[in-house]
Amino acid sequence: MLTLVPTPLGNIEDMTLRAIKALESADLFLCEDTRIARKLIKLLQDRFSIKVKSSKYLSFHEHNQENFLLKLEPSFFEQNIVYLSDAGMPGISDPGAKLVDYCLKNEIEYDVLPGPSAAITAFAASGFDGKFTFFGFLPHKGKDRKKRLEEVLDNTYFSIVFEAPHRLLKFLNEVENIDNDREIFLAKELTKRYQRFFKGTVEEILGMIKDIDIKGEWVAVISPKKEPFSQSTLTKQDILSLNISKKEKAKLLSKITSKSVKECYEELIRG
Repeated sequence: MLTLVPTPLGNIEDMTLRAIKALESADLFLCEDTRIARKLIKLLQDRFSIKVKSSKYLSFHEHNQENFLLKLEPSFFEQNIVYLSDAGMPGISDPGAKLVDYCLKNEIEYDVLPGPSAAITAFAASGFDGKFTFFGFLPHKGKDRKKRLEEVLDNTYFSIVFEAPHRLLKFLNEVENIDNDREIFLAKELTKRYQRFFKGTVEEILGMIKDIDIKGEWVAVISPKKEPFSQSTLTKQDILSLNISKKEKAKLLSKITSKSVKECYEELIRG
């Protein structure tokens, strides 16, 4: 059997009783990073006197997961296997999904324990209300980053992204260059000693964080793109009946059609 066990984002007291029981009963630990997993279990042993019977740790991470699964036999899961990613929920911007897929394809019993997730925690702390899309980390640079950021800012739902401290200011400046009115919520070092929350426009947030140490992990929640005029709110006839210039009418007509302002203006001139 496979059990995916979420781990604390930073505060070790967020480890659940079910998660601790899963660790104690494990025959083998699969880990995104065996060093981090060993450190976590040692802390749990020292602070809460948990009794872990296994000392077997194997690496299963982004770079080796394909080869690992190719060499695996379903009989591997006849023992009690626990998978631990570094922090938070396995499979959510962390390895784990391919393990679950393997179990489904091979009819292997598995379980997923609920627990910490930086994306969900940040959204709950943001005060925003509505649907959201989770994008994880943006590409570091180049055309891929530009394309993904445009996708984020074109989203009509709230967008959640992770960002590293050395790219935080770059990220904020990129957002401001595209849409300086967008409201953003930033969460720094969730659940840890130096946890901080910031909310406002990019300009306001830059003022809030200018004198603080920005080291640590960040989660950003970005408000949706404002919906343009649509025919459901403003019709062509509504615009034509307005007592405004043809140029202004052309601008409004362009917003509710696929035509350019110039095309709309020429049609108005022709009558």
